[in-house]
Amino acid sequence: MWHFILSEQFLQFYCNLSFCFGQHELFYKKNNCKPIPTSLLLCHNIEYTAMRLPNLLGHETMNEVLQQASSWIPLVQKQCHPDTRKFLCSLFAPVCLDDLDEPIQPCRSLCENVKNGCAPVMSAFGFPWPKMLDCDRFPPDNDLCIPPANTENFVPATKEVPRVCDACKETDENDNEIAVNLCKNDFALKIKVKEISYINGDTKIVPDSKSKTIYKLSGVTERDLKKTVLWLKDGLQCICEEMNDINAAYLVMGQKMDGHLVITSLKRWQKGQREFKRISRSIRKLQC
Repeated sequence: MWHFILSEQFLQFYCNLSFCFGQHELFYKKNNCKPIPTSLLLCHNIEYTAMRLPNLLGHETMNEVLQQASSWIPLVQKQCHPDTRKFLCSLFAPVCLDDLDEPIQPCRSLCENVKNGCAPVMSAFGFPWPKMLDCDRFPPDNDLCIPPANTENFVPATKEVPRVCDACKETDENDNEIAVNLCKNDFALKIKVKEISYINGDTKIVPDSKSKTIYKLSGVTERDLKKTVLWLKDGLQCICEEMNDINAAYLVMGQKMDGHLVITSLKRWQKGQREFKRISRSIRKLQC
């Protein structure tokens, strides 16, 4: 399942930018060709190296592009359509050609193909296809727009299986091992997720404060817990199949590192399951 849980920031992002297309004055602002930075993970190492600013979403600075583009990386990782990255990069990092004044937009058919593949995935998490990506806003197929790839006989390329985040790897632990793992960590919390976002390649997880249950704290202060923020290191470079349901509860354990609460173990808490009855017993008996 998809490990991407859409955040409030993501929802606000695509709703607030619904005005961007159709405002042709954007196209006539002074456009600058900028190298696509390595930090723009969504669009680094695509078929071109220079992008336009402002882009087709109205972002005028690279910082804006970097902040907003990271929210879409998990959708590409889901592989709901082979052209998802191509379509998104045509908007976030449109190709920049010195001898062409107007930007090259994605063709309507490219948008429609990606929408048909990815809209059901987004809908499953309660988010409709955003209005700013209404395919009718894009030009019909012609020589001046980016067409879809020929996917009629598309065969997925053979590639490495995505790396599972260390904290999300399935483990078959007995009671003693669960207790040992708890004792190795600085905190153990049962949480529901309020929001997920991505910052500098790491996954930032904000728990719902009302759903938080504390099982263990060591070296974690009241200040740390006042507005709990948990971090999954290098979360953009790996997948976390465990975290695939925004309505589920999770047992997270971790350590305080450089002032941050870093997750070392994450398990979906499934009420009534034998494994979690064992975990509950181990927690109650815990003596580190």
